[in-house]
Amino acid sequence: KIRAPFRLSEVKMIQCVQRMLYLSVLVAFAACNAPPVPLDDILIEKTFVPEQCVRAVKVGDYVRYHYNGMFPDGKKFDSSYDRGSTYNVFVGKKQLIQGMDKALVGMCINERRLVKIPPHLAYGKQGYGDIIPPDSILHFDVLLLDVWNPEDGVQINTYHTPSTCSRKVEVSDYVRYHYNGTLLDGTLFDSSHTRMRTYDTYVGIGWLIAGMDQGLLGMCVGERRIITMPPSLGYGENGDGSDIPGQASLVFDVILLDLHNPRDGITVTNQKVPESCTRKSIAGDFVRYHYNGSLLDGTFFDSSYSRNRTYDTYVGRGYVIAGMDEGLIGVCVGERRTITIPPHLAYGEEGTGTKIPGSAVLVFDVHIIDFHNPSDNTQITVTYKPETCDKQAKKGDFVKYHYNASLMDGTDIDSTHNYGKTYDIVLGANQVVPGMEDGLMNMCVGEKRHVVIPPHLGYGERGVTDEVPGSAVLVFDIELIDMEEGLPEGYMFIWNDDVSPDLFSEMDKNDDKQVEPSEFTDYILRQVNDGKGRLAPGFDPYRIIDNMFSNQDRNGDGKITEAEFKLKADEAAAHDEL
Repeated sequence: KIRAPFRLSEVKMIQCVQRMLYLSVLVAFAACNAPPVPLDDILIEKTFVPEQCVRAVKVGDYVRYHYNGMFPDGKKFDSSYDRGSTYNVFVGKKQLIQGMDKALVGMCINERRLVKIPPHLAYGKQGYGDIIPPDSILHFDVLLLDVWNPEDGVQINTYHTPSTCSRKVEVSDYVRYHYNGTLLDGTLFDSSHTRMRTYDTYVGIGWLIAGMDQGLLGMCVGERRIITMPPSLGYGENGDGSDIPGQASLVFDVILLDLHNPRDGITVTNQKVPESCTRKSIAGDFVRYHYNGSLLDGTFFDSSYSRNRTYDTYVGRGYVIAGMDEGLIGVCVGERRTITIPPHLAYGEEGTGTKIPGSAVLVFDVHIIDFHNPSDNTQITVTYKPETCDKQAKKGDFVKYHYNASLMDGTDIDSTHNYGKTYDIVLGANQVVPGMEDGLMNMCVGEKRHVVIPPHLGYGERGVTDEVPGSAVLVFDIELIDMEEGLPEGYMFIWNDDVSPDLFSEMDKNDDKQVEPSEFTDYILRQVNDGKGRLAPGFDPYRIIDNMFSNQDRNGDGKITEAEFKLKADEAAAHDEL
C-alpha cells in the first residue's frame, strides 16, 4: 500500500517499480518450467589457460589428452583417468565425434576446457549402447597433455651459447652431458642430475634415440639447449614401458660438458714461449712444473699451486699419463702452455673415482719451472776474465767469492751481497755442493762465471727446507774475489824451510822427555808465525794441530814421547807433516 504524504509523481514511480518486480518474477517462473533450449553448436569454457602457448592444436595433429565425460546433470559416463591412460588420437580425421574434433582445435598444452556438445555433434538419435542415451547433450572436462604432427622433426632451442666455441659435436664424437627429460606437459621422467652422473655416449651412430642423436649435433661445450622431438624420433607407439607413455613427445633440457673423438690426439694451445730458449725438453728429462687441471667445461679438479709445490717427474718414460708425457716434450724453461688431453690418453673410461669422471677430457694449464737430464754436468759460462791470470784455483786452495743464486725460473734463493761478505771455502773439501766445486775450479781472481748446476750435483731430490725445492736446477753468478794457495793433497801442515834435526827437543821445553799438547801447539803456531811452516788455509788451525798431535801420540795417552815421535817419523807408508 502507498501511504501519504507523497506527491503524485512519486506515487506513479512506486507503482511502476512494483509492476517491474512482478513481471520479473513471472519470467523467472517461466524459465524454470520451460523445456531446455537445444544447442546449435558446441560451447567451450576455458577453465585454465597456461601463460605461454608454444603450440596450439591444428587439424591433422596427433594429441594426447585426459578427460571426464558427463551428462548435464553431472553424472559421469566415461573417464580416461579411470583407465589410467590418456586418449590418443588424430584431430580432424573423423576419429572422434564431431564436437570433440572441433573442441580440441586451438588448445594449448596444459590448457583445460569444459566442452558442451549437442546431440547432433555427438552420438545423435542413436546414442551409444547402454552408456549414452539418444539425443544426449555431453559435457567433457578436457586437459591437453601432448600435441605433435607426423611432419614434425627435432626442434632445437639454444638458450645459452658459450663465448668461445672451438669445436662442435659431429657424428661419431663421444660426449658427456647432463639432461632433464620431461613430457610436453612438463612431467619429469628422467634426469642425469638426480643420479649425479653425466650421460656418456657416442653421437650419430645409433646409440641414442634418433631425436637425441640429431639434437646433440653442432653443440659446443658449455652450450645449453632444449631438444623437443616427436614420438617417431623418441620411443614411438609403445613408450619405454615405464615412465614414458606411448606416442609421447619428449623434451630434453641439455648442457654439454665434454666432447672428444677416439681419433683425437693432444692439442697444445695458448703457448707463451720465453724470448730466450736455449734448450727444449726431450724424453728422459726430469721436469718440474706447476699446473692447474680442469675438465673441458671448466670444472677444477687439481692444482700444484694449491699444494705450493711443483709436480716433478721424468717425461717420455711413462711416469705420467700418456697425454701429459707427450705434452711436456719440447718445452722451454719458463714456457706456459695449455694441454688438452682426450680420455684415451688420460684416465680412460674409469676416471679416478671422485675428481675425474670416466671418459673425461682433461685440460692442463702448465708452467715449466725447470728441467734437466740425469746425464747433465755442471754448465759453466765465463762472463768475464781478467787479462792476466797467473794462478788458477785448484783443489786445496782457499777461495773467497761472491755469488747470486736463483732457480731456473728466476726465483732468487740467496746472495752473499746481502750479507756484505764473501763466501769462503777450501776447494775439494766438500764444503759446497759438487756443482759449485766444478764451477770454481780453474778460476782466476777477478773472473766471473755463470754456473748452472743440475740437482744431482746440487741439493738433490730433497733440496733445502724453505730455500731450495727438491730436484731443482740451481743457477749461480759467481765472482772470485781472492784466493790463497793450498797445501799438497793430503797435507795439513808443511815446512817452508829444512826440518830441524832437534825437532823433539825444541818442542820439549821443560825437558821432561815428553811433549804436552800445549807445548806441541805453541811450537807449531810459532813456526807458522815465523814463516817456517804453513797450515792448510781455510781450516781451524787448532783443530789441525790437535789432529797432528793425535797422529804422533801413538798410545793415546795425551803425550808424545821421543820413542813415539821417532817411530812415527820413520814410517814410510804414511806421510808425516812434521
